[in-house]
Amino acid sequence: MPFADHPVRRVAAAEGISVSQTWPHTIPAVRQLLTDGMDLGPGVTFLVGENGAGKSTLVEAIAIAFGMSPEGGSTGARLTTRETESSLATQIRLTRGVGAARWGFFLRAETMHGYYTYLEQNPGPRSDPNFHELSHGEGFLEVLRSRFDSPGLYCLDEPESALSFSSSLALVGVLNELAVGGAQVICATHSPVVCSLPGAAILEVGDWGIRSTTWAELELVQNWRAYLEAPERYLRHVLD
Repeated sequence: MPFADHPVRRVAAAEGISVSQTWPHTIPAVRQLLTDGMDLGPGVTFLVGENGAGKSTLVEAIAIAFGMSPEGGSTGARLTTRETESSLATQIRLTRGVGAARWGFFLRAETMHGYYTYLEQNPGPRSDPNFHELSHGEGFLEVLRSRFDSPGLYCLDEPESALSFSSSLALVGVLNELAVGGAQVICATHSPVVCSLPGAAILEVGDWGIRSTTWAELELVQNWRAYLEAPERYLRHVLD
């Protein structure tokens, strides 16, 4: 039996929304999204770009518009510490796939501590470990093991921040399993390891807005290659 359609087919401006000169509309990637819309395919899509380019803003807005908590967790989870999210989620419209799963999970690095507390205070049928007793990376891997196991939409915001090289490779394996199982993944990342998954779509965000590219063509990958070949060329400018 073929899989149902993927959860989110397109993201575009909601009816009546026009581009303004206020943040986050001033971010080129956000402006392009609101002007032209953005189609999303099944499987894994990576958003890659420098700090401030808008990749996390886009992933956050899609997750919230889908029904997930701004601070992470699955659809239906509601944890709040301090509101910092942009208003973009209320300004976009998601075109959902026919018969697609409505379940989703939002993993964002900077709010995982609060999510662990939420799980402690709201225990479910799962037998979870005490996440607060695990290292940051161990906690991330346990969430991947226990929560990333169903069809649906998975939004990840810079998951590599807690992961070592080998754990990042393990994440690539998890993302591949999700895609094979019919899930859809949207992941903002700085990691050339994480975004190296074969067959994934890669969208590079920057001053130009949003553009489709390949792993080898990413500025991120080219910069890391150049640095690892001769770090002294870069460090002399920093250390001097």
